[in-house]
Amino acid sequence: MSAFEKPQIISHIQKSLNYTVFDCKWMPCSAKFVTMGNFARGTGVIQLYEIQQGDLKLLREIEKAKPIKCGTFGATSLQQRYLATGDFAGNLHIWNLEAPEVPVYSVKGHKEIINTIDGVGGLGIGEGAPEIVTGSRDGTVKVWDPRQKDDPVANMEPVQGENKRDCWTVAFGNAYNQEERVVCAGYDNGDIKLFDLRNMSLRWETNIKNGVCSLEFDRKDISMNKLVATSLEGKFHVFDMRTQHPTKGFASVSEKAHKSTVWQVRHLPQNREVFLTAGGAGSLHLWKYEYPIQRSKKDSEGVEMGVAGSVSLLQNVTLSTQPISSLDWSPDKRGLCICSSFDQMLQLRPPAATAEAHVL
Repeated sequence: MSAFEKPQIISHIQKSLNYTVFDCKWMPCSAKFVTMGNFARGTGVIQLYEIQQGDLKLLREIEKAKPIKCGTFGATSLQQRYLATGDFAGNLHIWNLEAPEVPVYSVKGHKEIINTIDGVGGLGIGEGAPEIVTGSRDGTVKVWDPRQKDDPVANMEPVQGENKRDCWTVAFGNAYNQEERVVCAGYDNGDIKLFDLRNMSLRWETNIKNGVCSLEFDRKDISMNKLVATSLEGKFHVFDMRTQHPTKGFASVSEKAHKSTVWQVRHLPQNREVFLTAGGAGSLHLWKYEYPIQRSKKDSEGVEMGVAGSVSLLQNVTLSTQPISSLDWSPDKRGLCICSSFDQMLQLRPPAATAEAHVL
């Protein structure tokens, strides 16, 4: 691929903020997005922006008592577009951003900070009930149905005698019909655990030797296909989730992606073979996954096992001297992405004619 054919990563809009941003998310079917974080005075903040004539307009700023760590629109309807957030005190809130004074749903979900959140069953993505999953420093992973108050519909916690591990990342997947659904969770010690919500069981677990910073299925609403896991020490792993061997688990390929921690991974919504990783040195790397000729083979005993594909680097760019804390692809505008970094900068990258990645 020549330099002219390679997708470009172009910075479209940059904005300096007066608080630390932990997460940013596009509001579906709009030119709006939210940023979440905390002010230096210790309070939480949600800001709602809209892209207007090539610039960002702040529509609303919402200050809350506790710093806000993460958020998702994944369990809401396209009509309501409510934002679910997890905060430093372990609270799960769901906000109507048109009337954000009081949450439409609130629960003390965890004893410690909610590090990570994901949603499914809303926005027309994924079959089944709308659900939210949260992972916390208290070692638990909990699944919530926003239509049910107070108690989680599933609680994955360490068994008695087992050390609790800090859960850094969670992701829904396999939501291709009304019954099937899984949650994958990554922990600070390198553990990855796949929970089957239909059977309420641990379906698979592995360890990638370094803390798991981010997990994402290439799509939530299909039979499990691929899972990317990023880690400390600059590596990511791509697991082929179609074939599970009884002892060897899922086939995978790993890549040394960055010179430092890989904080985030996000698949391009319009092309699930393309994904973006964000690094601790302020860089973005755009990758493409290539499937092998055959995705499975038989082992020496005739049991089916997966075959991993390969990854190739399409493009990379350094945006900041500080770690990129969050990134999100626009579900509506191909190649448009937003990211935030710990130098309190917000960047938007827009699509160019040849680009798969544009940053705001």
